[in-house]
Order: sequence, then structure tokens, then C-alpha cells
Amino acid sequence: MGRSRYKIYDTREPYFLTCTVVHWLPLFSDPKIAEILLDSLRFLQNEKRLEVFAYVIMENHLHLIAISDDLSKEIGDFKSYTARRIIDELSERNRSYWLRQLKLFKAKHKKDRDYQVWQEGSHPELVFDDEMMLQKIEYIHMNPVRRGYVDAPEDWRYSSARNYAGKKGPLEVTTEW
Repeated sequence: MGRSRYKIYDTREPYFLTCTVVHWLPLFSDPKIAEILLDSLRFLQNEKRLEVFAYVIMENHLHLIAISDDLSKEIGDFKSYTARRIIDELSERNRSYWLRQLKLFKAKHKKDRDYQVWQEGSHPELVFDDEMMLQKIEYIHMNPVRRGYVDAPEDWRYSSARNYAGKKGPLEVTTEW
């Protein structure tokens, strides 16, 4: 798959982003792998490098609404760091099946690595007004409901729907914009 036609132009506005595992492999079904994503997002938040408005981690992708002074760089750093940590975690736990899959579905032009975790790009979409923000947040929060995993959005552990419902979620988010 070639480079995305989507670009981040305005760093003062939030973007809706999607990061997908190669070949839609369900790596994030493993709580230890999902926690790697959350830890990385927490780090970026604590370092004031990323502000998160909404997110959901599904089994093979994550959706995020975020803002940053350099969002392209921060998402690139996030994907690079989490890929390395995921590969290390799979290696440490001898998850050879998943490592073989990440090797098999690695893009041919990626000659500098043995494995590929993430598909290229994050398909950024500028969130240009409150109506679009609400629509994207609802889309994110309803993702596990549409898939039939839960009955209510706030029941999905890896989602900011909990935060918006006044409950504690695994990742703090900015609920006012």
C-alpha cells in the first residue's frame, strides 16, 4: 500500500486518526499489548507532546482524536516506539505465530526491519467544528458496540467513552474543547 493522501496541515486543530495493524491482525486482543499503546499515549500526554480528546483501542486498530504542535511527528514516534515494544513483548513471550505474521505481512520495501506492526499512514482528518467533533467521538465510542462486543460504549475497557460517562478510564482525555 502506498503512502496516504491524507496530510496534517493545521497543528492548532484536532485530527481524527486511525492506526491499523498490518493485515488487520488482532494483536490488541492481548491486554499486555493494549497496555503498551496506553502507556505510550500516557507518556506523550505527560510530556505535553499530545492532547487526546477521544480514543478507542479495538483488536486490530485504534481511533484517536488528538492535537499536538507536531502531530505527524508525535504519531510517527508513537507508532515507531509501540512497534518496537510490541515486537519485544511478543519475542519475550515466545509468540512465534504473531512474529511470523508480522514478518509475512511486512511491506517488501521495508528492508531495514524484520517485522512490521503498523500499516503506513494514520489517515488524519481535520476536525473543523463542534458538530464534526461530536460525530467523530460518537463514531469512536460506538465502534465496539457496532462490532457486538458490548451493549454500551462505556462498557468497553479501552475507550474514552468511560471518561465521557463520568467514569475512570485507563487514559485521561480532554472532554472539553
